[in-house]
Amino acid sequence: MFDTALLLAAAFVAGALNAVAGGGSFLTLPALVFTGVPPVVANATGTVALLPGYMAGAWGLRQDTEPPPGLTMRRLMVLSLVGGAAGAALLLVTPDATFRRVVPWLLLVATALFAFGPQLRARLAGGQPSAARATVGVLAVACYGGYFNGGLGILLLALLGLLGQTNLLAMNGLKNGVSALLTAIAVVIYAAGGIVQWPQALLMMVAATAGGYGGARVARRIPAPWLRGGIVLTGLVMAAVFFQRQ
Repeated sequence: MFDTALLLAAAFVAGALNAVAGGGSFLTLPALVFTGVPPVVANATGTVALLPGYMAGAWGLRQDTEPPPGLTMRRLMVLSLVGGAAGAALLLVTPDATFRRVVPWLLLVATALFAFGPQLRARLAGGQPSAARATVGVLAVACYGGYFNGGLGILLLALLGLLGQTNLLAMNGLKNGVSALLTAIAVVIYAAGGIVQWPQALLMMVAATAGGYGGARVARRIPAPWLRGGIVLTGLVMAAVFFQRQ
C-alpha cells in the first residue's frame, strides 16, 4: 500500500511538473528505485508512465505552441523520433551499474544548462541560429531523452532558449510536444527490449495524465522567475540524492 501511494503521488506531481517546465523524472525515477526496481528498468518504466502526461500537457498548451527559429514543425517531429529511437536503443545495452553512475551527472548537466540558458544564449548570439545548429541541437537532446528521461524538459527549455525562443508558454507547449514524440518511440523500443515493468507503469500513467493536464493550466498563472527557480532547485536536490546513494 505504501509503495502504491508513493508511486501514485510521484507520478501525479511529475506529470504536473513536466507540463509546467520539466523535471518530472526527477521524482518518478527515485520513487521506482526506492520500491525495488533496478535503475535501468526504473528509467524505462517511469518514461512509459509519463508519456500520457506529456500528451496531456501538449494538448493543454496547444494554442501557445510554435517551432523555434530555424526549424519547421515537420523537421522537428522527424528529429524527435530519430533521436528518441537512438537513445532508447542505447539504454537497452547499458548495464545498471553504469547507468547508476551516470545519472547524477546527467541531472547536473541538465539543471546547469537550464539555469544558465539565458546567459549562454546571449554569449552565443550572433543573429538567428542556423538551421544546422538547430537540427544538431534537437537531435542531440532527443537522443538524450530517449536514453534518460530525467531532466528532458529542462534540457529542451534550455535548447529552445538558445535557439531564440523567449515566450515561456510557447516553449512549454513545444517542449511537451517534442517530449511526447520522442518518448512514444522510446517506449516502443523499451517494450520490445523487455525492460518495462507494466503493473507500475500503468498505475502511474493514470496519475501522471491527471497531473499533466492540470499542470498545463496552472502554468499560465505562475510567474516565469518562480518557474525557473523551482526547476533549478528540483534538479539540484535530485542530483544530490543520487550522488549520496552512490
